[in-house]
Amino acid sequence: MSYDRIADLSLTIDDASMARLERDTSSGFTRVSTEFTLTGPDGCEGKGEDVTYETDHHDALAETGLPDLTGEYTIDSFSSQLGNLDLFPAGAPDREVFRNYRRWGLEAAALDLALRQAGTDLASRLETEYEPVRFIASTRLGDEPSTDRVEALREAVPDLEFKLDPTPEWTESLVEELAATDAVRVLDLKGQYHGTEVDVEADPELYELVIEGFPEAVLEDPALEDDTEALFEDDEVRSRTSWDAPIHSLEDVQNLPWEPEWLNIKPSRFGSLESLLETIDYCQERGMTLYGGGQFELGVGRGQLQALASVFYPDTPNDVAPGAYNDPEVTGELPASPLEPPADLEGFRWS
Repeated sequence: MSYDRIADLSLTIDDASMARLERDTSSGFTRVSTEFTLTGPDGCEGKGEDVTYETDHHDALAETGLPDLTGEYTIDSFSSQLGNLDLFPAGAPDREVFRNYRRWGLEAAALDLALRQAGTDLASRLETEYEPVRFIASTRLGDEPSTDRVEALREAVPDLEFKLDPTPEWTESLVEELAATDAVRVLDLKGQYHGTEVDVEADPELYELVIEGFPEAVLEDPALEDDTEALFEDDEVRSRTSWDAPIHSLEDVQNLPWEPEWLNIKPSRFGSLESLLETIDYCQERGMTLYGGGQFELGVGRGQLQALASVFYPDTPNDVAPGAYNDPEVTGELPASPLEPPADLEGFRWS
């Protein structure tokens, strides 16, 4: 199993520090994250990123600091130690999943440091190679939806593909314009979010519109309610339905309404490396098509998502576009898909 290949890596931590990152995004909010640095002997550093969404939680962590993480471990024993610590010492997070986000940032940093201390990289440790990563761009179309941002991005990168978030404001003419580009690969219905700013209520008219308007696009996170569930009884529609927000563990995959053919993998949702890798192994053994998902990472976290995609699912529509795609304005030269592996591959980083 994949986790077994990294679990016994030795890890020595002499110091832990963090840095607050901040940037405006194309989705109209200011993203804040915390980048962790674990330092070992001779100044060797491992980095990871906490993608908790609430700014207040990052500010509180800056005031309280992290628990003492110094010592000698394996990856597995460090993970066990994190499982016993309260990583939100200033008070419980607004959402329990944020505990996973913070733990993931630290586990990723630990893996990066352990691999560097061993003089190797993730792909080598897994006895495979890094492959070029296909990516798509995720973007919203505005409160009064239009194709403006899609057109601007396609002007910069003509062959760019997209993951879009349909809303009840979408019209038939907008769908026709978007479908004519033949560039929409994933539609995030956001029907599985509850109590967040991005919730989209189940809308059978919207669902029918995009199911018919994009007959080959992946349909992510529908809300299966009385007035929408019948739309997903069709085998063809089910075959291109994917899940994202509900997936935090292997058990969540096993408890889905049906065994999916598609699944969005967001590593931070899983919290631990063991949970992430056992889920990936399980899904791939059953022939599910996996693709990576991002969460507006500002630092090393985005490259780590790209590294995982490169190892496990390089050819699928990965929502791991370089960070410049999340900038409010389309300016300068944007990298095109696929992303080639960088020359320096040591550790758990693409940089």
